[in-house]
Amino acid sequence: MSQKFQEIIDSERPVLIDFFATWCQPCKVQSSVLNTVKENVGEKARIIKIDVDQYPSIASQYGVRGVPTLAVFKKGELLYKESGVHDVNRLTQLLEQYI
Repeated sequence: MSQKFQEIIDSERPVLIDFFATWCQPCKVQSSVLNTVKENVGEKARIIKIDVDQYPSIASQYGVRGVPTLAVFKKGELLYKESGVHDVNRLTQLLEQYI
């Protein structure tokens, strides 16, 4: 998975990673927000979900200590990382500044 993950974040397109857990209630809220963000940005950015319980090594590699944590990568570079639930407008604007 880590090789595939590296390929994903090395993309020219910005990639929003949603570090989540299935047992996390705020993560469920964030997930529905991300569906709307995806509609807003279309193909200009990717949104990927990473389950921290399935991929703990990736989560620890990027210092994810709480869920949900959102991170934006472009060309392999971490451009943004913050924990907590984000709203549609903030995330849409965040991605658009990296497109």
